[in-house]
Amino acid sequence: MEVYLDNNATTMVDPLVYKAMEPFFCHIYGNPNSLHKFGAGTHPKMLESLDHLYDGINAADEDDIIITGNATESNNTVIKGIWIDQILNGTKNHIITSEVEHPAITAVCKFLETQGVSITYLPVNEEGVLEAKQVKEYIKDDTALVSIMWANNETGKLFPIKEIGAICKEAGVAFHTDATQAIGKVPVDVQDCNVNYLSLSAHKFHGPKGIGALYIQKGYSLTPLFHGGEQMGGHRAGTVDVACMVGMGLAMKLAVDNLEYENTEVKRLRDKLENAILEIPETIVIGGKENRTPNTTLISIRGVEGESMLWDLNQKTIGASTGSACASEDLEANPVMNAFGSDSELAHTGVRLSLSRFTTEEQIDYAINVIKNAVSRLREISSSYAYTPKNHNSQL
Repeated sequence: MEVYLDNNATTMVDPLVYKAMEPFFCHIYGNPNSLHKFGAGTHPKMLESLDHLYDGINAADEDDIIITGNATESNNTVIKGIWIDQILNGTKNHIITSEVEHPAITAVCKFLETQGVSITYLPVNEEGVLEAKQVKEYIKDDTALVSIMWANNETGKLFPIKEIGAICKEAGVAFHTDATQAIGKVPVDVQDCNVNYLSLSAHKFHGPKGIGALYIQKGYSLTPLFHGGEQMGGHRAGTVDVACMVGMGLAMKLAVDNLEYENTEVKRLRDKLENAILEIPETIVIGGKENRTPNTTLISIRGVEGESMLWDLNQKTIGASTGSACASEDLEANPVMNAFGSDSELAHTGVRLSLSRFTTEEQIDYAINVIKNAVSRLREISSSYAYTPKNHNSQL
């Protein structure tokens, strides 16, 4: 049996989405910017896709949604756009983010630091959540942007976006959220949460890879990351991938339509898997069980390195992760667990298991059996498990 439990890295394309995309490869293939009927023939489905995106995040009609290549591009567009507009050509010089953001945020911020920008990386609490009051404490007169993720890609923990949005609105500071891991798992409402910019990526909610979007609230603007043609009203040059745009729009609609299923059945299967693993002595859920997306668990198993566990799971055709796939080739300790204050041993033992609406009961039963057998085998050969004293400080 094959079991895919790495849905925070990417998801399978929903068959309905794949079917909707097919005509745009060989039948309705015109350039959407062309004036002839081949180009114009793409417009109805493109508009329908935009409608699904607007509805999916409750964007107002006067707001903009820019089609991008992925959330990484969207994040770069916001942060570098703010840098150009408000820092290089303005009076600001400060950006606030968190220590546990995706590399698509932190790497950009690290780059801006080399350009003289002041970046504040706010820590998370013992549950892995950023407290909104910290944002208020660190906003300064020269703060240009606050960028905080909606949901953490490794723990699934949900951040207080509505409270942070209200704080930023009161302070007159632009607020961006990377909602890549929230779409299709929890309700996302940009109007209710006072969000000015929002990034998303289709392949995280059963859409195609290689396409994402950037929400920009009315009254906010950004210097484009790409210059060239006048696509997207001049906000993002480059011919739009119509097939993928159509797929993303339908994937958004299906994701929103399936929110109840996600928060009942997917959550039930996640909890079943998690509780079975927690029956193994000296295992914990990183960040605890509350206030998180319904599909994700990050579990630490003392004496079992994450990479070793992944090897055993892969041999039994189970896909999982030790953290972000965008940093999976880096064998450094899990940065999110480091941010929690975990010691070096614990920070290497995290295994992330993330389900989807296509995960079945039979797959979970199989995964439970394989994981328990893998823990037994790996602990038998683990020197750290065999010799760790009872009063060790690994939090387990």
